[in-house]
Amino acid sequence: MPFELASDYEPRGDQAQAIAKLVRSLEAGNRHQTLLGVTGSGKTFTAANVIRALDRPTLVISHNKTLAAQLYSEFKQFFPNNAVEYFVSYFDYYQPEAYIPSSDTYVEKDSSINEEIERLRLSTTSSLLTRRDVLVVASVSCIYGLASPMDFLEMLLTIRSGQVLSRDVLLAKLVEMLYERNDYEFGRGRFRVRGDTVEIQAGSADEEAVRIEFFGDEVDRLTLFDPLTGHTLGKLTVFTLFPAKQFVTPADKLQAAMKDIRVELEDRVSWFESNGKLLEAQRIRMRTEYDLEMMQEMGFCSGIENYSRHLTGRPPGSRPYTLLDFFPKDYLLVVDESHASLPQIGGMYEGDRARKTTLVDHGFRLPSALDNRPLNFPEFMEMTHQGLYISATPGAFEFRNSVVGNSTFLPNPEGGLKESGPGTFQRISRTDMPIEQFDVTTPGAVLIAEQIIRPTGLLDPEITVRPLQDQIDETMELCRQRAESNERTLVTTLTKRTAEDLAEYLKDVGLRVRYLHSDIDTIERVEILRGLRAGEFDTLIGINLLREGLDLPEVSLVCILDADKEGYLRSQTSLIQTAGRAARHVNGQVYLFADTITHSMRQLMEITEYRRSKQMAYNKLHDITPQSVRRAVQESLHTIIRGGGSPEAGVEGSEANQSLAETLKELEEEMAKAAGMLEYEKAALLRDQIRELRAGAGLVVDAKIQVAAKKRGKKRKSA
Repeated sequence: MPFELASDYEPRGDQAQAIAKLVRSLEAGNRHQTLLGVTGSGKTFTAANVIRALDRPTLVISHNKTLAAQLYSEFKQFFPNNAVEYFVSYFDYYQPEAYIPSSDTYVEKDSSINEEIERLRLSTTSSLLTRRDVLVVASVSCIYGLASPMDFLEMLLTIRSGQVLSRDVLLAKLVEMLYERNDYEFGRGRFRVRGDTVEIQAGSADEEAVRIEFFGDEVDRLTLFDPLTGHTLGKLTVFTLFPAKQFVTPADKLQAAMKDIRVELEDRVSWFESNGKLLEAQRIRMRTEYDLEMMQEMGFCSGIENYSRHLTGRPPGSRPYTLLDFFPKDYLLVVDESHASLPQIGGMYEGDRARKTTLVDHGFRLPSALDNRPLNFPEFMEMTHQGLYISATPGAFEFRNSVVGNSTFLPNPEGGLKESGPGTFQRISRTDMPIEQFDVTTPGAVLIAEQIIRPTGLLDPEITVRPLQDQIDETMELCRQRAESNERTLVTTLTKRTAEDLAEYLKDVGLRVRYLHSDIDTIERVEILRGLRAGEFDTLIGINLLREGLDLPEVSLVCILDADKEGYLRSQTSLIQTAGRAARHVNGQVYLFADTITHSMRQLMEITEYRRSKQMAYNKLHDITPQSVRRAVQESLHTIIRGGGSPEAGVEGSEANQSLAETLKELEEEMAKAAGMLEYEKAALLRDQIRELRAGAGLVVDAKIQVAAKKRGKKRKSA
C-alpha cells in the first residue's frame, strides 16, 4: 500500500516550502539534496512528508542507536499502516577478535546478542523482500556484511493448504533454514513436532506462530495461533517462511564454499611454511579445519561471517552484500544528522581492515576474511540512488554535492562560496546568492532547503560572550537564577574530570546538579535526562553528549566554558549544535566564556544573527508570539505501586509477601520488555520501582545492581 502519513498537524513555518523544494528536486532526478533545519523546526515531520510524497522504499540512517530508536518511534507514529522497521547492531556487548603482536595477546571474539533486535533485523529483510511500503531506520551497521539477498530468497519456504509435502522433507528444510527443534521450550526461530502436526515460530515473528497439520503427505490445514496461549488467530491458505538467521547459505553452495576454503587453506599453509612461519602455518590449519568440521556437521560455525566471500561466491576484493542490497534500485536514502553520520560511515572501513590484517598476518584468519568488511565510502555512495541529508550544520560533503551540474556556487550556512580557481573558493555574502532565486530543475540550482522558521515561533537563543576569569562564579550565579525561575541549565566542559569536579563544587554551594558523560550507561543516561526535565535537579554538566538529538524543552540556558579552546569540542559544528539545546525555550540564551573570539565563535554569532533576523521578520509579518515547546515528562510509577498492595498498604503476613513477590515479578517482566522495545526511559523508571520496593521490604537488592553501584562508588572514590 502507499505510504499514509497519520498526523493531526499540517506543515507550518518553513516546513511547507522545504517539503515542496525537496520533493521537486527529488522528482527531477537530482541525486543529492540537503535539508538545513534548525533545532526544533520539525525536520523529522518534513522528512515524513517527503517520504509520503515520493512513495518509495526508504532507508533512514542515524549515527547512534539512541537517536535511531527515537526516529524509529517517531516514524512508527507517522506511518502506522506501513512497514516501519528497525535495523541496528544486535549486540548488547561486542568484543571483536583481535591480536596484539607486541605482547603476543590474542583476544577472542565475545558477544551478547539481543534477541529482540535480531528479530527486528530479520523482520527488516523479510519486509524488504515482500513489499514496497517499507521505511527502515538503521545505524551504520547497515553497511556491514549480510547474506546475499538471492540466497535469502532461495532459502524461503512457501507452504500452501492442499500442497503435497512430506513431513520429513519439511523438517529437513527447517533445519537447513537454521530453525531449531525444541518440543518443550517453543520460541522464535524454533519448531516442534507432535505427530502429524508441526508448529513453527518464524525468526521475525513476535506474537504469532503457524501450525501445519498433515494428512499423509498432504498439507491438510494451516492455522495462525498465539504461541503463548495457543488460541487460534485465523486460518491461512498460504504461508511464507523466511530463514531463522541472516547468514544462511543453501546446502549446495555451502559444500562448494567448503571446497574453496580448503584450497585457500592449503595455499596459505604453503606460503607460511615457505617463509619459515611454522607456528602461523599450524595455527591457521587447526583453526580452519575446526571451522570446516563445524560447518560440515552443523551447517554453521562461530565466526562464519569470516568465510562470507566463499559462501556467497564473490571474487577476491569484491564488496560484501549488505542491507542496501535488499532495497530496490529506486530507494530513497535519508541521512539524519548528516554532519556526524556521513563521516562515521566513511571511517568504518580502515579500522576494520587494520584489525583483520593483523589476524591474517599471524595465522588467525585466512586472507579471505578481509572481504568480510563494511563498505568503504565510494562503495556506499555507489549504492545510493538519491539522498536527502538532514542537519542543522551540514558538512563539506553536503555543500559540495547539493548542486546540479557544474554549478560555480556552493551554499554555506553563513553565506556562500564562489569558485575562484580549481578546488578553491572565495567568500560571498548571502544577499549576493539567495537560495530562493534558483529553481531546482535548472542547471546551477542549489539543492539546499532551509528550514529556519519554527512552528512555535521560537527564535534562536541570544549569544553572550563573557571573559574567562570569573567563568565558574558567573556560571554558578546564572544557574542559580534559572533555578529560581524553575528553568534548567546545561553546562559544557572540556573533560570528564572537569565535569565531575564542577558538579561537586556546585553541589557544595547548594545547587542541585548532576554530570553526564560517556562512562554512564545508556539507561542511567536516559534516567538523568528525565530527572532534569522533571525538576529533580536544575543543572546538568556534560562534555559532548549535550548536542544533537536531545529534546529538553525546559532548558533555557547553555553555558559553554572555555569556548575559545578551538578544537573538536569547540568547533563551529559543535558550538551550533550545543547552542541549539536552548532553542526550545522562549527565554533561551547561550553564554560563551572566552578571552578571544575564535573563527568558530564568530561563525556561530553570524549564523545566529542571520537566523534571528529572519525569524523575527516572519513572526512580525504573521503576528506570531513565540511559545516554549511543551512536552509531557513521563511520570513516576511510585504512587501507582504504593496504592496497589505494597507493604505500606497494610497487608500483613504471607499475603503481603506473595503480593510483593508478584508485583516485583510483573515489574521485572515489564522492565525487560521495555528495554527490549528500546523504551529506555520507561525501563529506568521501572528499575527505580523495583529498587524502592525491595528496599522498603528489606529485601536484598539485585546482585547486578549491587555490583554496578560498587563500581560507581570505586570510580568516584578514585576520582
